[in-house]
Amino acid sequence: MKKEVNNKNNLMDKIISLCKRRGFVFAGSEIYGGLANSWDYGPLGVELKNNIKQLWWKQFVQMRDDVVGIDAALIMNPKVWESSGHISTFSDPLIECKKCKKRFRADQIDLKNCPECKGELGESRQFNLMLKTFLGPIEDKDSIVYFRPETAQAMFVDFKNVLETSRKKLPFGIAQIGKAFRNEITPGNFIFRTREFEQMEIEYFIKEENWQEVFKHWQKEMQSWMIDVLGLKQGSIHELDVPSSELAHYSKKTIDFEYDFPFGKKELYGLAYRTDFDLRNHFKDEVPYKEEGVEPFYPHVIEPTFGVDRSVLAVLCGAYQEEDERIVLKLKPQLAPYKVAVFPLLKNKPELVAKAKEVYDNLKKDFMVAFDDRGNIGKRYYSQDEIGTPYCVTVDFDTLENNEVTVRDRDTTQQEKIKVSELNNYIKEKIYGN
Repeated sequence: MKKEVNNKNNLMDKIISLCKRRGFVFAGSEIYGGLANSWDYGPLGVELKNNIKQLWWKQFVQMRDDVVGIDAALIMNPKVWESSGHISTFSDPLIECKKCKKRFRADQIDLKNCPECKGELGESRQFNLMLKTFLGPIEDKDSIVYFRPETAQAMFVDFKNVLETSRKKLPFGIAQIGKAFRNEITPGNFIFRTREFEQMEIEYFIKEENWQEVFKHWQKEMQSWMIDVLGLKQGSIHELDVPSSELAHYSKKTIDFEYDFPFGKKELYGLAYRTDFDLRNHFKDEVPYKEEGVEPFYPHVIEPTFGVDRSVLAVLCGAYQEEDERIVLKLKPQLAPYKVAVFPLLKNKPELVAKAKEVYDNLKKDFMVAFDDRGNIGKRYYSQDEIGTPYCVTVDFDTLENNEVTVRDRDTTQQEKIKVSELNNYIKEKIYGN
């Protein structure tokens, strides 16, 4: 058992190393010694991250008639957080070592002494996770505001505006992708738990009597997203029905979708039934939903929440493989930063380079494409395998004669001759199936 744990820790180290080496994720502010638990997405990381967000938006907003999107401000009127209960209840139990002064979440350690220095631990106290700042030139209590700890509240606050402008009727949802901030006591595990993170979230408004049916619908939608779109293995995904004693103050039922990360089984996504808690608290003076022939009422809410950064990490962990002499990221093709790479067989043959550039320019009309003429062809293949590029196209002397290129498949390493005139459609069919 110990060997398996070590292997998993080793896997995490390898993924972190790959992320830095190949430009997926860098330590934030690195040249100044960094900032605790701050990460920057590099050229390949931002492509992977954006691909996930774009696919999510297409599937859950653009392809549905019952969901619309918004993009709200990061800083909101503090009264929002008073009404939502965040100022009074959004906290974790904090415990501090009297000797080394390190702080821990009291609910995550089962020790009488500090796990770092074995010193005596102090009394547990509640620590609010809201990230506080000041708005305006004067730093006093009247100018205190908070960076949002979730994207959800803007969708509740904007409910009436969205309703009036979109003319939607129940059931319908409001979606948003955006940053959120939580002053976590113990962030860690690379990009898994950070103080600045990104969410993809939906607030789906319903009539109370339909909540169980709609909850099951979104449960299936989230399962499909993880397996069919992200390519996560079904056996690595687990559902935890959160006990009533651990539910958030607004929730009547919550399911955590957990994933087998190298550092353990941890929460990836969440699905919550928030009842009418939020709308009832924000719209005290006016019931916001009206239907002809029915008394105005407060809709209830089902909330599917998807963490963007945790999605990236789960995808990288699930895709990372070592085969013989190569490291390969077996990403779903639609997620891959580069869909195809183009190589001239030899760098010192101008006619091959010119033809390869022509093929590259044509492919760029439809795909994100890499061009590489460094080193031998085998090393170039392995370099693209390591970043998850599904197809490599080689331009050789036969191409100059018959206008055919060699296309290599990342996963099988099999090669196929394709006419240049048919290449874009061939790659498109392989990646998108149409």
